[in-house]
Amino acid sequence: MLFSHIKIPATQYAIHFQQGRIRREGVGLSFFYYTPTSNIMAIPIDSTDAPFVFHENTADFQPVTIQGQLTYRIADPKKVATLLDFTVDAVGRYAGDGARKLQERLIQATQVAARTRTQTLGLREVLTSATALSTEVKASLKSLEAVTELGVEVLDVSILSIKPTPEMSKALEAETREALQRRSDEAIYARRNASVEQERRIKESELNTEIAVEEKKRQIRETQMNAEIAVEEKKRQVRETQMNADIAVEERRAKLVEQRVENERKDADSRAYALEAMIKPLRDMDWKKLMMLHSGGADARQMIALAFQEMAGNAQKIGELNVSPDLLRSLIGSSK
Repeated sequence: MLFSHIKIPATQYAIHFQQGRIRREGVGLSFFYYTPTSNIMAIPIDSTDAPFVFHENTADFQPVTIQGQLTYRIADPKKVATLLDFTVDAVGRYAGDGARKLQERLIQATQVAARTRTQTLGLREVLTSATALSTEVKASLKSLEAVTELGVEVLDVSILSIKPTPEMSKALEAETREALQRRSDEAIYARRNASVEQERRIKESELNTEIAVEEKKRQIRETQMNAEIAVEEKKRQVRETQMNADIAVEERRAKLVEQRVENERKDADSRAYALEAMIKPLRDMDWKKLMMLHSGGADARQMIALAFQEMAGNAQKIGELNVSPDLLRSLIGSSK
């Protein structure tokens, strides 16, 4: 058959070479071509997933298995067509090995980037660095000249798992199990300590409550005592006020009595002075004359009485006194 027809899907970039020159090129072409002198290349431009599994060693010489997936697309079909063979036959099947070699080269570049990172980390760090390893490998591939020269764009690198050998996995599991058991024991111990601490806090809170109650009672007693003291002080002040009032009254009464005594003394002095002035002229007079003046004239009986009194006063001078019966009778009769 000298002429053939080919239909390229929209996810492939077709290049039709005829006698060493590009006759046509583009995406999703459909055309007839002369078979003896034509060569058709179909470069896939959609994204392609390339799974991989690496066996690498860590910085502490422990083997690990890294499993993941590389996602890429051919950004420059014409450049990759000059480096790899993407020739297809009349029915669209790949006759060249360009797709296989491209995937192998990209996986090898991915392995080199992953090895560069894993050889700087210990086993434990590698097992827990899947996300960081994916980011670093992706950045390394995008900047790698061997990848950019192929006209390929790296879309994503996913690390699905990083596993050690079965023996090391069991050892890590045992160590982790023991560590978890220790953490469990520590958690139980911490829980018991927390329970004891909580009990202590409860007791302390109860004691603090009792202390606060007793302190409140003491404050109440002190308040009552202060109130009673204030009442007693008020009563004392009232008594002192009453006493001061009584003292003031007594002082006024004493002053009144003193004033009254002073007035009476002055009145007595005044009367004594008047009496003294009245009796002063009579002080040097003979009492006999005073009696006579008082009687208002000469009374025989008084005169005889005065005579007898005068004789009694001078009895030592009288030798003998004779009184006749007639005189006594007359005196007695006169007195009757």
